[in-house]
Amino acid sequence: MKRSFNSKTSSKNKYAVPMLIAALVVVILIGGLILIKDRAGSDTSALDNLPNYTEVEGKIVVDGLKYEKQPHLGSNTATIKVIEFADFKCPSCKKWTEKYMDQFIKDYVDTGKVEFFFMNFAFLDRDSYLAASAGEAIYKQSNEKFWDYVHKLYANQGDESEIWATEKFILKFVKNNIDGIDYAQFEKDLKNQTYMYDVKEDFKIAGSFGVNGTPQFMVNGVLLKDSSYESLSAAIDQQLGSASN
Repeated sequence: MKRSFNSKTSSKNKYAVPMLIAALVVVILIGGLILIKDRAGSDTSALDNLPNYTEVEGKIVVDGLKYEKQPHLGSNTATIKVIEFADFKCPSCKKWTEKYMDQFIKDYVDTGKVEFFFMNFAFLDRDSYLAASAGEAIYKQSNEKFWDYVHKLYANQGDESEIWATEKFILKFVKNNIDGIDYAQFEKDLKNQTYMYDVKEDFKIAGSFGVNGTPQFMVNGVLLKDSSYESLSAAIDQQLGSASN
């Protein structure tokens, strides 16, 4: 009888453990599916408001660099005009701005040698376009505040491989970080994608001059082969030397 009782107990234990494991697996799977669904729904909502170049209306004619339309630093009487082509999602653009921008301004812009321009080359993803259009909306209100946006957005840059510069993120970021603008007008311009034509125009113009990545620099209309600070300084100094001869 004792043997029979032990046999029954052993049989119950034999099936109880696998059933418990199976139940736990089901619970984990259901929880995972709910989480995935929630994330997908959130991502889909964010993607709904992202722009697409193919949807931008208006014919773009490439007829020069259009310096007059670009955010700028320095005197318009400077003999050297430098353009940085950049994407707000680009980690290398963030690195250049944080490591070299202040020194560049001190050495070349504040001394009156260079007028410096920023030109969008938004190509990494659709939120690149939105971040660029936000910059354009701020620039249309204030050239000074545009440069504030540049520095602070790079400081808050997300992962290059992720969609992070969404409408929700940018609206909150600008509200909390950029003072001295008409926020209601900015919000309207961002949601209506008022300046997406300007972003696409920049992209088309830059591409026509051979720009194929970021950051890239142009000195008096000549696109540099690399984006190192040494190459940029050398190109500027060469132009300054030629001008003085």
